Amino acid sequence: MSFTFYLILLLVFFFVTLLYFRIADHYNIIDHPNERSSHDSITICGAGIIFLLAAVCAAIMHPGYWLPVLGILIIGTISFLDDILTLSSKLRLLFQLTAVTIMFFYLNTFHFEPLYICILFYVMVIGIINMYNFMDGINGITGAYSLVVLSGLQYVNLQQVAFIEKDMIWIPMLTCMVFLYFNFRKKAKCFAGDVGSVTIAFWISLLLLKLIFVTSNWSYILFLAVYGVDSVLTVVHRLILKQNIFKAHRLHFYQLLANEHKIPHLLVSTGYALVQLVIVFFVIFNTKLSVAGLFLISILPLIFIYLLLKPRLMK
Repeated sequence: MSFTFYLILLLVFFFVTLLYFRIADHYNIIDHPNERSSHDSITICGAGIIFLLAAVCAAIMHPGYWLPVLGILIIGTISFLDDILTLSSKLRLLFQLTAVTIMFFYLNTFHFEPLYICILFYVMVIGIINMYNFMDGINGITGAYSLVVLSGLQYVNLQQVAFIEKDMIWIPMLTCMVFLYFNFRKKAKCFAGDVGSVTIAFWISLLLLKLIFVTSNWSYILFLAVYGVDSVLTVVHRLILKQNIFKAHRLHFYQLLANEHKIPHLLVSTGYALVQLVIVFFVIFNTKLSVAGLFLISILPLIFIYLLLKPRLMK
């Protein structure tokens, strides 16, 4: 596709987002701040619905990807309904499992992997989806972090291993850019909502698994290292505190920085994205380290920083 085409697509996403603002305002699709929030004003929610439009565009442009797009639409639709109606966690999980099952059919996971491995993949993907949702708590973090991950995937796709049609990465990248225009601000004009964070998490999980299956290289999972360390260690911390890990909280490392220590949201979001960019760079251009070596050099410093600084941030 030409640059002009992508520019037109970008403008379409932009104006559809503006149209959604009017609809959301009319139907009161807004996020009210509470004691667990990282914002203090009423803000339009659910702007991540543009990722569903992006998925439809991808299917129209490349009909061969209708199956994964169906999964995107299923998980995105139930997430949007949860944004406006608040559904039960069991119902959400049922639709998430359905969407992930469709993803696995597309990837031929059931054909190539034994049952116990498939179960582990279910746990991993559902974990990534919910991790992304929990990490979507301050202005700019979801869009910036996702743009870094997608950029790394696209570089690999174009320069190293052509593992998927390039528009399946360009399109969500364009969507992230549009969303960031409205969200990467001191006072955001909109939030992604579950429909945004869950949908882009599903899309990125699809791309990562596709790349890992094609290359048999698990080091690419480090494209989610920063989110992963913050999420896993925070879950462990909350278990130690005997808290319900499924309830909203403010104990993520980024939340302590932004909320308790009043570091600007955009600075925290940029920091998370830049650290992940460095790790993506190491993974892509590594020629000497083994997968285990890459994991050690990427994960251990993050764990050390988390364990060293978090007790001080909580004082």
